[in-house]
Amino acid sequence: MTAPKRALVAVAVLFCLGAVAGGIYLHRIRRPLPPASAGPPPDVLTEIPQNAPVIACVDFSALRPLRNSPFAAALGLVAPPPAADKDYRDFVRDTGFDYERDLDKAAVALWPVRLPSPSGVMGENRVLAIADGKFDREKIQAYALRSGRVESRGSHTIYAIPGNPPTFFEFLSPTRLAIASGTNSENLLPLPESPVRDPDMQARIERVAGAPIFAIARTSHLPQRFYAPFHNSPQLEQLARSIQGMTFAGQPDGNAIKTTLDAESDSIKDAFEISTLLNGFRMVGSMALADPKMRGPMTRQQATFLTALLRQTKVTPQDRWVRLSLDITPAMLAAGSPGHRTH
Repeated sequence: MTAPKRALVAVAVLFCLGAVAGGIYLHRIRRPLPPASAGPPPDVLTEIPQNAPVIACVDFSALRPLRNSPFAAALGLVAPPPAADKDYRDFVRDTGFDYERDLDKAAVALWPVRLPSPSGVMGENRVLAIADGKFDREKIQAYALRSGRVESRGSHTIYAIPGNPPTFFEFLSPTRLAIASGTNSENLLPLPESPVRDPDMQARIERVAGAPIFAIARTSHLPQRFYAPFHNSPQLEQLARSIQGMTFAGQPDGNAIKTTLDAESDSIKDAFEISTLLNGFRMVGSMALADPKMRGPMTRQQATFLTALLRQTKVTPQDRWVRLSLDITPAMLAAGSPGHRTH
C-alpha cells in the first residue's frame, strides 16, 4: 500500500473512532478548559484599547535571563551582532537605545487587514505598541527629526516619520513610548483618556496574563479575506469561522518553554470536530515525513524537526475549547537549525 493510501485509511479510521466517541464526548459534564497561565494583566496593557482584534504582550525583563540560552535567538532576545548589522549598530549609537538591554515590556494592539507578507512587512495592518524601558529622549527626538516632523495635537507632541507604512510615536512618560504604524495609524495617537474595555477580551487576557509571552485574538472580528484559503472546502471554512477567540501563552519551565494555544469555538460539536481534524493532520503529516519520497525538497534535518513537532504537540478538546500544547526544548530547536546534522 502506498503512503498516500495508508494516510487516507488512517484518517478514515480516525474519523470512525471519532464518530463512536463523539456521542460520549458531547454528553460529558460541561466544564471550561482551565486557564493556561492565569494572572492579572500587566500595567503596560492599561493603555491598549481592548476593541483591537489582536492583543499581545511580552515581558522582556522576565525573559532576559534566557539570553544566554538556546532560546534567545528564537525569541528575539539577542540583538544582531554589531559586526553583522551596521544599521543596527548606528541606530544604537544615535538613539542610545538597545532593545536587548533597554526594552522591559511591550504590549501591542493589531487591527489586521491582511496577513503579513513573507518579507515581514505589515502593509495595511494598523499597529499600536506601548513600550516600557530606558529611553534617551533627546537622542530619540533628534534621530526622529532627521527625516520626520513634529505635530502638535492639543497638549500632545506627536513625532511623524515617513515611510511605507508611516510611523508615529509619542512619549507618554520618561520610561514609556506609544508607537503607531500602518494605514490611518495617525488616528491612533494621542491615546484616548479612557481606553475601550471589552469584558470578553478582558476575560481572555486574564487566562494567559501570568505568562511572560501571551497573545489574544478575537477571531470573530477578522476581515473576510482571512477565510479566502478555505473557500474550496466549505467544511473547513465553517470550522474556521466557528472559532470565536484564541489565546496563546509561552512560559519558561526549566529546560523548556511551555507553549499553549487555546481556540474557543461557538459549540461543543465544532470544538470536537476541530480537534479530530487536527489529530488527523498530525497523523497524515507524520506518515508523509516518514517517507523520503513524500518530503520533496525538505532536508533530513527539517523533517526531523517537523516530525518532533507533530509528535509532541498535544491536542486536547474540552467543552467549546481546543488546546494545542507543546514543550519547546533546546534539542528541538537544534534539530531545526540549518547547521544541525543527524546521525
